[in-house]
Amino acid sequence: MQKMTPVISLLFQSAAVCLLLGATCARSAAGAFLQCQVTYAGTTQTVAADPVIDPYPVPSVDIGGRFRFKPVVVGTAAQTERVLIYAYEMASDQARLIHQAKYLPPFHAGNMTGQHYLYAGPLERELSYTCEWVGGPP
Repeated sequence: MQKMTPVISLLFQSAAVCLLLGATCARSAAGAFLQCQVTYAGTTQTVAADPVIDPYPVPSVDIGGRFRFKPVVVGTAAQTERVLIYAYEMASDQARLIHQAKYLPPFHAGNMTGQHYLYAGPLERELSYTCEWVGGPP
């Protein structure tokens, strides 16, 4: 049996990690993206945002049927112009904007937003989030 060279061994290890992590590795290979951890009612969801030229068609993500969360990275893979983060409370008739944040360059790898806590609705339900750059510098 032939012994693997260190480079081939590293490739096999990387492939195994990617199989375990799934979509994160596929996105990382394509370039940097924004990844947010959004928590409501004890459940945390991961919401990712790739760069887009037009921020308006980017859909928001349902969070526990009570909120919607929308991170938007405006720009290209080569240059990020701005990052926009929106949170909405779901009311019976429509989604109501409860939070809007805008981040401008320069951007750095790692945690970008810090931890945010939002409260909305008659019972003041809590939504929290934090976002970071994944896959290298933006």
